[in-house]
Amino acid sequence: MSRYVVSLGGNALGNNAEEQKALLKNVAVPIVELIKEGHEVVIVHGNGPQVGMINLAFNESTSTPDMPFPECGAMSQGYIGFHLQNAVYNELQKQAVKKNIGALITQVLVDENDPLFQNPSKPIGAFYNKEDMEQMVKDKGYTMKEDSGRGFRRVVPSPLPIDVLEKDMIQSLLKDNHIVICSGGGGIPVIKKDNDIIGVPAVIDKDYASAKIAEIINADYLVILTAVEHVYVNFDKPNQKALKEVTVEALKPYLNSDEFAQGSMYPKVNACLKFLGASNKTAIISSLEKAVDAFKLKTGTIISN
Repeated sequence: MSRYVVSLGGNALGNNAEEQKALLKNVAVPIVELIKEGHEVVIVHGNGPQVGMINLAFNESTSTPDMPFPECGAMSQGYIGFHLQNAVYNELQKQAVKKNIGALITQVLVDENDPLFQNPSKPIGAFYNKEDMEQMVKDKGYTMKEDSGRGFRRVVPSPLPIDVLEKDMIQSLLKDNHIVICSGGGGIPVIKKDNDIIGVPAVIDKDYASAKIAEIINADYLVILTAVEHVYVNFDKPNQKALKEVTVEALKPYLNSDEFAQGSMYPKVNACLKFLGASNKTAIISSLEKAVDAFKLKTGTIISN
């Protein structure tokens, strides 16, 4: 029996609620296969597109007050967690697997002095053309950046996770043989102020949050499922090359040479390296569609020491 942290990318979960529910039915199948084999599973999901859309919907409405960003993160945790919990539960019933699954609203501690607060970099919400982007900067004061040739998106600070406040609850649920969904969207970022915990307007990258969860629960595998089957070097160029089985040491030069985009593959690879450290564990980056084979180490970028 092994312990897995499975990280699902927010950009791979659909553009609306109905599309997301349909996609998660497929995601649930390989996850339940893992569970049937006796493995322990913790699921973390992204929320980059979703939290941006929630925030924008409140801010554009003339009949409702603005909603603070931490609360928007909590909303995205709730509804994505519900869809994921529902999909896995239904698949468990279909496969006659007697297991409980629960989604835990999770607060993740960050450092209020993290320099990443001064450099917004996490893309959220929809894509915009140049004209609409310039209007949003003028009207809303948003920081907007071009995202991988697909258009412009709003970016917000993305501080690094220090700790997970609900970690003891996660450990207890695993000990009692439950499936856990936690740190949705990277978790709700909070800071300590005197004796209080306070939410802050940011989005923690779910890949770094997944690595932190994997470290806390001493997972054997960190599996990051995204939109592509492999990590590539020279991506989308004539000399593009898929990385299949690769070591930590072989990946480090790519991180230091800006080979991977900050808003997409860089945090995935870096999170895997943070999780692995000097251990003999394994990290995998692959696509949702290839999850069954990725769990069996038959495809994806398989990273080890």
